[in-house]
Amino acid sequence: MPGTVLLLAASPVGRGRLVDAASVLPVLAAVPPAVLAGTDTANVVELADPLEPQAVLTRLRAAATAPGPLTLFVTGQLQLDRRQRLPHLALARTTPATVRYTGLPWHWLREELRLRPPGSTTLVADLHADAESWAWLGANPLDCGRTTAVYGRIAPPRGRRTVAAPTYMKAVATILRSGSRPAVDQLHQAAMTRVTADGEVGDLLLPQHLVPAQQQWPVPARAGTGQQPVVAPGGAFPQPPPLLPAPAGGAEPVAVAGAPAAVPVARPSAPGASPDPHTAISAAVKDGRHREADDLAAQWERQARDTHGDGSDQALHWAEVRADLAMFAGDAERSCRTWLTVAEARLAAGQPADAPAVEAAVDRAHHQWGRIGDPARARELGAALAELRRRVPGRREGALDDVRGRLRDLQTQA
Repeated sequence: MPGTVLLLAASPVGRGRLVDAASVLPVLAAVPPAVLAGTDTANVVELADPLEPQAVLTRLRAAATAPGPLTLFVTGQLQLDRRQRLPHLALARTTPATVRYTGLPWHWLREELRLRPPGSTTLVADLHADAESWAWLGANPLDCGRTTAVYGRIAPPRGRRTVAAPTYMKAVATILRSGSRPAVDQLHQAAMTRVTADGEVGDLLLPQHLVPAQQQWPVPARAGTGQQPVVAPGGAFPQPPPLLPAPAGGAEPVAVAGAPAAVPVARPSAPGASPDPHTAISAAVKDGRHREADDLAAQWERQARDTHGDGSDQALHWAEVRADLAMFAGDAERSCRTWLTVAEARLAAGQPADAPAVEAAVDRAHHQWGRIGDPARARELGAALAELRRRVPGRREGALDDVRGRLRDLQTQA
């Protein structure tokens, strides 16, 4: 299966530039696509000093939904927005005062990659932090999601009036240009050896820093067994196991409407069930078994609600998974409706209107609403979306006006 490669190099124009990110692209572009991806063939998308975060998001989303392995080479600089203190990848127009609107929020990258199968996604990054971001990183790992293998470095500020070179990424590209494709961990070590030999010290190495040493899945403890939630190891993740291996006593066959055959599906509470149900769900989606994937996610959502409550992070996580599953199945109405419910639940739980999870839910609802073909259904959900947009305007200017304008057009079709 062909792989997908996304080459993203971004840094501000002018005095705020810490690293000449785009200078690495000619070297990376000279590497054969198959070598970049580690596959027989590959598609490569290149973004050099992009201007708009939404344009980057569109390309990122397309890459994240492509089948087969995905490798991202990201070069640039980190900055915090002044309001929420969240990390962003600075783009060409980014300044310290406008980073919230002109930079790419790092959690957008995490969100787009979160449903990819474990073992299929690799991020290689050469990032430079300004003083505020560097201080923030001392207490906060840069989260890329639990299914992404991460390699690279974060470099500290090099001093005023100094524009650094992306030496780590250039070392990676130089090694790959030789035509060999070592394992990514070996590639990382070889590149860091070259960077250290050039006298650069004090970097944070991403396998240790970006991925927490331990991270709990949003999976409740198994009722009546005394077992605690499964803890996943940090670092690179192995290839996904087969679809929910049967427990010792055998799995219960579940007939799924529209599926090619009954598939053994372990119940969430069954001893010996797969430690990560996301793997099974991703495999079902990849095979086109959308109903089965949703049924499995619904089982975990019900158990999360029973164990932790309707508005818990665990329950909302599974609701978000089901919203994405509806999107993959082509059911824009159900996806939109679910995202609206998630946003309302987060607001009811006291999360602010500009919280990243709230904004993401409303933005995704808005996106799916635009794909609803039935005018009557679109009018119904559009009214709810407009009310929600008044409370959660999001980062993209004119979002509420867009909803109101389409609602006016839909009224003429009534």
